[in-house]
Amino acid sequence: MNHQRTYSQGSRQRRVRGSAGQAWLAGSNRRFPLFFSRIGPVTLSISSVLLMSLLAILYLYQQGQAVTTNQQIQALRNQQVELQRQNADLTNTIAAEQSPAYIAAVATKMGLSPANPASVQVVRSGVSASNNGASKNQP
Repeated sequence: MNHQRTYSQGSRQRRVRGSAGQAWLAGSNRRFPLFFSRIGPVTLSISSVLLMSLLAILYLYQQGQAVTTNQQIQALRNQQVELQRQNADLTNTIAAEQSPAYIAAVATKMGLSPANPASVQVVRSGVSASNNGASKNQP
């Protein structure tokens, strides 16, 4: 009986192995289209190399674009810093030129001099012409 069991177990194992191998082959036909099952190993290798080359080219192109974009960002940041410096310089220049001391110095260079307070006439609104003439006659 042991001998028959072993033989029957062996035939079961063979059947299991045979059926599993057949199921795997049948399963592979379902997983891949017929095109891949019909091409040879050389063609498959060449196709794989071409696909990997295409992916490498796309990756390198993307990296090149990233480097170019980073360079543009850095150039714009440098330009921003330069414009901020110019803005600060112009703000300081405006503040200096609005000061009374600067205005007096520029006026003196142009040949202007401060007015004599005794010779200044102040005109007020609402003053009649007759009063204005009367104030001229008074010292």
